[in-house]
Amino acid sequence: MSNLFSNIYKGKRVLITGHTGFKGSWMSLWLKKLGAEVYGIALEPNTEPNHWDLLDLNIHSYICDIRNLEEIEKLFQSIQPDIIFHLAAQSIVRVSYENPVDTYTTNIIGTINILEASRHIANLKAIIIVTSDKCYENKEWIWGYRENEAMGGQDPYSSSKGCAELITAAYRHSFFNIKGNHTLIASVRAGNVIGGGDWAKDRIMTDIVLSASQNKTLLLRNPNSTRPWQFVLEPLSGYLCLGVKLLEGDETFAEAWNFGPHLGNNITVEQLVLIASRCWGNIKYEIDKRIHPYESNYLMLDSTKACKRLSWNPVWDIDISVKNTIEWYKTYYESGVISSEQILDDYISDAQKQGLVWSK
Repeated sequence: MSNLFSNIYKGKRVLITGHTGFKGSWMSLWLKKLGAEVYGIALEPNTEPNHWDLLDLNIHSYICDIRNLEEIEKLFQSIQPDIIFHLAAQSIVRVSYENPVDTYTTNIIGTINILEASRHIANLKAIIIVTSDKCYENKEWIWGYRENEAMGGQDPYSSSKGCAELITAAYRHSFFNIKGNHTLIASVRAGNVIGGGDWAKDRIMTDIVLSASQNKTLLLRNPNSTRPWQFVLEPLSGYLCLGVKLLEGDETFAEAWNFGPHLGNNITVEQLVLIASRCWGNIKYEIDKRIHPYESNYLMLDSTKACKRLSWNPVWDIDISVKNTIEWYKTYYESGVISSEQILDDYISDAQKQGLVWSK
């Protein structure tokens, strides 16, 4: 596995913020298997169970709030990373309505702190700031948003991610894209990720598997909302592809990137549940007709840029993505075993069969 991504991560000091979260834990697993020296900065996991604890990875893990600039600066100076993947965030739309201040301070001030602390790391080569597909000003278009579309957001979470993008661009031009600082910064936007190990509040897959494991009926809030569903490893492979270019010092890749799924993965919430129910007979649902806070109805990403310039492409369609997600949870609930490493191996094998550049 260490030969993947041009073998560039082997021996590199890679820092992941938010490593105890869903995407961060999968990223930690992958980078560890790539031979990187992995460091993580995050809060304690906020669910029980959680993927991070179940993985039990041997990496350098630091518990710290990214809103504490002084502590972040000390850790950065101690770690001296080659590349930073900034994933730490408050990532739930409905939670952002309940606690907008925490959402804004974490997603905006936290991002500023990561960039500010990075300014003083002499040998830092690259930073990848992970935002969201919801950073775009959503006009309910039936086509995908491109990287040059306007930032926006009608809810605290979405607007905080739009702000994070603007801040990243400002720091790039003001402090990093100048003589004497050769750190390259990119931002990345992905779709709605699914996969084993996510127990975060108000996520559809969490709701599905918890209901099924307890033999309860799931209440669907927004059955007709369409989202760009993708397995968690899809955007991570994109981030790692982009990291290769930045570590190689190619300045033309230091910009914003979309990593969305196949067009066929853009389906409604109800369609997603129906696919899941074919994988696990315990899944039953009803439509929740109560009034809930606003969430966009239609959202899709255009990943043409990543496909053309990075030779990146999604590996799994919606059926395989849902099947692997549901089987992960079903195995866990029935036997207590997690299949994350096997799923990662299967994903890489399928990428190799498709001839994707990063997998060779």
